Amino acid sequence: MNACQKRYDVSVIIPTYNRAWIVREAIDSVIQQKTQDIEIIVVNDGSIDHTSGILNEYEDKIRVIDQPNKGVSAARNTGIRNSSGQFIAFLDSDDYWLPEKLSSQIRFFQMNPDAFIGQTQEIWIRNGIRIYPQKKHQKQSGYFFERSLEMCLISPSAVMLKRSLLDEVGLFDETLPACEDYDFWLRVTLNYPVFLIDEPLVVKRGGHDDQLSQQPLLDQYRIYAIQKVLQNQSLPFNQYQAAVRIFKKKCSIVAKGCEKRGKKNEAMYYWDLSESVK
Repeated sequence: MNACQKRYDVSVIIPTYNRAWIVREAIDSVIQQKTQDIEIIVVNDGSIDHTSGILNEYEDKIRVIDQPNKGVSAARNTGIRNSSGQFIAFLDSDDYWLPEKLSSQIRFFQMNPDAFIGQTQEIWIRNGIRIYPQKKHQKQSGYFFERSLEMCLISPSAVMLKRSLLDEVGLFDETLPACEDYDFWLRVTLNYPVFLIDEPLVVKRGGHDDQLSQQPLLDQYRIYAIQKVLQNQSLPFNQYQAAVRIFKKKCSIVAKGCEKRGKKNEAMYYWDLSESVK
């Protein structure tokens, strides 16, 4: 951060790639927040549609950083490195916030100064229809590393975190084309409680073709993320056992999928990988 750069309470980071059809709603929802001491950083990750034209319409209301297409992790990291806020909030460009989202989270941190990260509940919209999460997707407050191994229980668009947390857990893994948030949340939940504001203050939209979560074989990336966790020499025994169990489970799922598609060498790789940890 430049020494002369204005410091804000909250830096909002919006990565976007070819989202001209929807990014305006995300940006407008931040501008309409009830708290004002925020900077809005939109990282245009090499879009080739007319995203740039839409972003230019906002003039000095937002800060736009253009970069070649490197993926969502690199885009978020670029935003983080160029931000100045004590707190950082992420917003995916296909989601949007209700007006009280940031003010509710700021108030929470003021009342809980020892907290490092928190999220809100969400409203889920898929293909224009509201859906309700299953019990396994329900969010909780506190420590939940073991549950996070199974699936993502934290949404980037719902999170606010202290900048100092990143000094401990690092940034997003730019080698991951998907499940980068799963990897990041594992590193967070390993050592920190994640607090929940039990109000739906984010609208999370899904079902469109360009979602990273629509990619096939996502468990391959989750396996890599768990491998990184297992390399942590100070991992408590119970957490290590939980990580090994889910690691083997996901290796088995991927191996069986490879077998069904006739990819015998890939299947053997994942069966051997499963046996490589005890």
